[in-house]
Amino acid sequence: MRHVNNPSIDQWGALCTRPTASLDDVIPVVDEVFDAIQTQGDQAIQRFSEKFDGYQPKSIEVVQNDLQNAQNELSANLKNAIDKAYENIYAFHKAQKTSRVQVEVQDGVSCWQEKRPIEKVGLYIPGGTAPLFSSILMLAIPATIAGCREIVLCTPPNSSGTLDPAIRYAAFKCGVTRLFQVGGIQAIGGLTFGTESIPKVYKILGPGNQYVTAAKQKATQYGVSIDMPAGPSELLVVADDTAVPSYVAADLLSQAEHGVDSQVVLVSTSQKIIDEAQEELQKQLIALPRKDIAAKALENSTAIYFDAESKAIDFINEYGPEHYIICMSNEEGFVAGVVNAGSVFIGNYTPESAGDYASGTNHTLPTNGYAKQYSGVNLDSFFKAITFQKISAKGLQDLGPSIETLADAEGLFAHKNAVSVRLNDLK
Repeated sequence: MRHVNNPSIDQWGALCTRPTASLDDVIPVVDEVFDAIQTQGDQAIQRFSEKFDGYQPKSIEVVQNDLQNAQNELSANLKNAIDKAYENIYAFHKAQKTSRVQVEVQDGVSCWQEKRPIEKVGLYIPGGTAPLFSSILMLAIPATIAGCREIVLCTPPNSSGTLDPAIRYAAFKCGVTRLFQVGGIQAIGGLTFGTESIPKVYKILGPGNQYVTAAKQKATQYGVSIDMPAGPSELLVVADDTAVPSYVAADLLSQAEHGVDSQVVLVSTSQKIIDEAQEELQKQLIALPRKDIAAKALENSTAIYFDAESKAIDFINEYGPEHYIICMSNEEGFVAGVVNAGSVFIGNYTPESAGDYASGTNHTLPTNGYAKQYSGVNLDSFFKAITFQKISAKGLQDLGPSIETLADAEGLFAHKNAVSVRLNDLK
């Protein structure tokens, strides 16, 4: 983990750079896979699964019985932990449900907005080096609460060609309607175009690597919406002498172990906490089963000292972290200063892992600085907001002349006439 001392503003751009692959390297692969799936369907899905994941399942769809029976394959502790996480995530997302908003903007003119579920959603869960069943909870729970009619899940099988029982149990518990053991670009392509097996969906949600992120962005060219460009995981911790160095190091490593392209950043107004956290990083790293992955991620990571809190806050908002932990004596000031962040964790006893698994907030969040313009997944991610209006005869008589004047000024006679014919009848 490199160390930067009080960087000037003209250095911030370089410090905010993420270790992502160039799109020039990724797009040709995405184009190849998408073109093949459009014309060859399941056959292309199988071929690219063999090429990229080293496994070609006999059937890409997992039957419902395999989902339901997965609970018998789990330890009681794991099943109970999943159930507990489910309860908290369900409670937090259900609370996000809003009622119809209706306003009579003037006498006889009533407007309202109602949210209706997106009918068909595709959920993508990465496989890679760990079974990320927690992401199923984060995506399928709000989809179920919203009332989506079809909830289609794609995730790659493990190295033995099977799906972890925790993946299958989470899918069953959360109301996934169809599950396919397909990963990567080919999964996104299948959800985009539909194949003999995989249904076409209207929106795709879920995290993934650079290839998955590029594939999701490509999907938008074919009339499919996405949640956000969600790529490799990242975490920024801001800490001063009130922080516990071992906690800071543990949090940094919790994200570094996700993948070699993950990035963690430590920002501090205390050189002492930077030094102590660095020492703790080395101690804790040695004991990690995924230490090689975490060590590689730390090569992409930085500890930054600032001599003023205001500079630290400004830099953090420029970085726009996916996950942001605040361990500062001036906690209220830093919380009030949050402008760009995916999800914020406050205090020494709020590890980022809580949000990853079981506190209730969603862990599908914007990365690579996209927190400046995107929100993380929430209940509204699975809704469309539709507006309605109704105008009475009296309302049109009052409002109509204004509409006629505006339409006439824009040179749109038919727009004006749609009002005029009605007003003439009302005379």
